[in-house]
Amino acid sequence: MKNLVILGGGYGGMKILSELLPNNLPEDVKITLVDRVPYHCLKTEYYALAAGTISDKEVRVDFPEHPQLTVKYGEVISIEPQDKKVLMKDDESISYDDLIIGLGCEDKYHNVPGADQFTYSIQSIEKSRKTYSALNNLGPGSVVGIVGAGLSGVELASELSESRSDLNIKLFDRGKHILSAFPDRLSKYVENWFVKHNVEIINNSNITRVEENTLYNNDKPIKCDVIVWTAGIQANKVVQNMDTEKDRSGRLVITPRHHLPNDENIFILGDCASLPHAPSAQLAEGQAVQIVEVLRKRWNGEEPPAEFPPIKLKGVLGSLGKKQGFGMMADRAITGRVARLLKSGILWLYKFHNG
Repeated sequence: MKNLVILGGGYGGMKILSELLPNNLPEDVKITLVDRVPYHCLKTEYYALAAGTISDKEVRVDFPEHPQLTVKYGEVISIEPQDKKVLMKDDESISYDDLIIGLGCEDKYHNVPGADQFTYSIQSIEKSRKTYSALNNLGPGSVVGIVGAGLSGVELASELSESRSDLNIKLFDRGKHILSAFPDRLSKYVENWFVKHNVEIINNSNITRVEENTLYNNDKPIKCDVIVWTAGIQANKVVQNMDTEKDRSGRLVITPRHHLPNDENIFILGDCASLPHAPSAQLAEGQAVQIVEVLRKRWNGEEPPAEFPPIKLKGVLGSLGKKQGFGMMADRAITGRVARLLKSGILWLYKFHNG
């Protein structure tokens, strides 16, 4: 039996499974899925979990069951390509014939002293739970600092402002406008929403260091009861430690077939891969479809396509609490109730098809 090992049960890993199971996996191939937790997590909704507006159960989806699928729980500590093995913490190694690395990302602290020690995170379900506990145990009038006003920071700030209108929320952004990757119209719409909901936006921020309950913006101390870091991501540390070519963001350079240039049996998926678009669930799922095509061609003794058409992304949607939203769909900016309904509908469909 050939062993296809998938590291990470995120959006890309789940799409690999849905493409192969239940009826598209050859009888001589088994799949070993490795993850730290016994379920797929809806990472795009961690902001709501941290804000306390949804329950833990609402961001979990069970992994599929199949006779040729084995799910192992544990932490990956390194990849050994020479021996075709995955080394696990507190467990025996896993041998593979083909390996798909979809271990996701972690916070990038930009060498800011104390940021990793004194801030909370929403990069994993475990960290989001801790952030929820910290935020929702705060007393009235407490100050919450959110560092980073990209999509994650904006969604967390807006959700928290609706969940806890008694809190003093400060959103720190490096640029002149929040959501710098979006058109100015969207940025201004979101900024106006924050003004109406008493969220303070601090533009042109430069967080120089963080101490317990204090962050320094342009070297000036600002007291905060809780500080949440949403100011950038980087590839998982296991990927960063691999001895292969990386881009400036630490993501692994891959071929048009999504495997390493020097190892056609190791595929890189999602946040760990160097791709022309920003990491997203859509991008990981698009990769997954193409990786499955490569694998199935090989398993049938056929030559896979030399390259694939570009992965088409449908757009980006963000929420502003439970009633409003914003986003880009087919290069068209949308705001308000329609954007929020679209996001809710897409989430419902995803859970329906994977639940």
